[in-house]
Amino acid sequence: MECVVQGIIETQHVEALEILLQGICGVHRDRLRVHEICLKNNPNLGNVASEVRLLCDLEQPEPTWTVKHLGGAMRGAGAEQISVLVRSMVESKVSKNALRLFNALGYKLDHELLRVGFAFHFQRGAQITVTVSSVNKMLKLHATDEAVPVTPGIQLVEVTAPASSENYTEVASAVSSFCEYLAPLLHLSKPGVSTGVVPTAAAAAVSLMSDGGGTTLFSPHTTRIKTAGLAWSI
Repeated sequence: MECVVQGIIETQHVEALEILLQGICGVHRDRLRVHEICLKNNPNLGNVASEVRLLCDLEQPEPTWTVKHLGGAMRGAGAEQISVLVRSMVESKVSKNALRLFNALGYKLDHELLRVGFAFHFQRGAQITVTVSSVNKMLKLHATDEAVPVTPGIQLVEVTAPASSENYTEVASAVSSFCEYLAPLLHLSKPGVSTGVVPTAAAAAVSLMSDGGGTTLFSPHTTRIKTAGLAWSI
């Protein structure tokens, strides 16, 4: 199970976002270059269609593979009351022969993407991961070197945190609280809920870039945030 929110930011403001994240997280970023292959099976009568994603980490000296299955989102009154999406998720490391195996099991290629950017991994009330990436499509099968942006000038920002049926409320609260710090640059919401770019992004980016992150910003709840250094007033 995981908690997740997404948003978009203009590429010209990504450097400012990185400065802000560096100040919040206090850790160095990891480079991101992932080849994502989405596979679906053709269900027989009475069976439910299944979708899995094969993720190849191209940043490693020897590319590593992970298989990931995303289940349905949590529903009900409890789900409506929280601002993040809670969904089932299972992932595991696999060998480079995984694609051949899933093809033999009846799975067919639905689409493939190349995500290029960076990620921050840190602990802040939960084990949070923030990824900022351009999403690119392949013009030829598996041709990652020829990938082109799906939406030029726009990058996807995703915040995720692992959770369980026992602690998802606390994890969702931690993710929501963290997202408030990014509000001057972008708005994060449940996947599928389009909010567009934030009107204050340009001004916030200029402030962050003017002194390398020394400007004081304010969250929507007037929490004072100093984007320089690692001490935060919460």
